[in-house]
Amino acid sequence: MKIDVLDLKGNKTSEIELPAQVFEAVINIDLMHQAYTRQMANARLGTHQTKVRSEVRGGGKKPWKQKGTGRARQGSTNAAQFVGGGRIHTPHPRSYEQRMPKKMRQAALRSALSVKAKDSSIVVVDGFDLIEPKTRLMVEALGNLVGTATALVLMPIKDQNYDIVMRSADNIESAKVLLASYLNVRDLLGFDKIVLPIKTIDALVAHLG
Repeated sequence: MKIDVLDLKGNKTSEIELPAQVFEAVINIDLMHQAYTRQMANARLGTHQTKVRSEVRGGGKKPWKQKGTGRARQGSTNAAQFVGGGRIHTPHPRSYEQRMPKKMRQAALRSALSVKAKDSSIVVVDGFDLIEPKTRLMVEALGNLVGTATALVLMPIKDQNYDIVMRSADNIESAKVLLASYLNVRDLLGFDKIVLPIKTIDALVAHLG
């Protein structure tokens, strides 16, 4: 698949062939859904906690005598039917972690990238080098590249330029900067356009095999 290479002003400078093994892979919707579900589940803290009848305070005395009152027999006010009593079938701390083999995660990312490529949502730039960390410069660059669409900018490595680009995008709600090695299905599918400096393509091939 051939795609235009742009500069930060939005002008075409050349063309590039996107690697077929990453951008023309078999699209597996079920696999992408599984990867997305896993990511969202693993982000849950699982720190919710409620008290059962053995943990609430009080309840040492029998509320009333066993017989003769006409009421149902009760042994403790810690029972769930009393106000302030324990709770049953309620959440307790647990791990929501889901496991997924690395090859399946990589296949899901290749599927998502292929979907973006098929929809012409991949924007390749010859380089994403900003002079200084300024939101204004980032807004201008993204406006030239993607217009009003939301954008995920994938950087190849963590260096000084990455820090500048990331800081420039901090205050832009419609944009996010991410390292290629941190790519995930949620971010891939959550933005309209994927902006790739040429060097990032090599990083993606190395990362996704």
